[in-house]
Amino acid sequence: MDKSKVITAYRRGFLTVRECGQILGIEELQLQSLLAVEEGRTVSPPPAPGDRQLGTGS
Repeated sequence: MDKSKVITAYRRGFLTVRECGQILGIEELQLQSLLAVEEGRTVSPPPAPGDRQLGTGS
């Protein structure tokens, strides 16, 4: 199946994000990143457990 058709089916609601990823052979997080890039958004990975956000000190 054509990858663009799979993504179109997902966007139209015929597939879940998990099903779309399975068909394309990629993990759900990879698919979400791919879709975000395609839509012009940037996605940063979630912080690892134990990582702290540094404050500005103000």
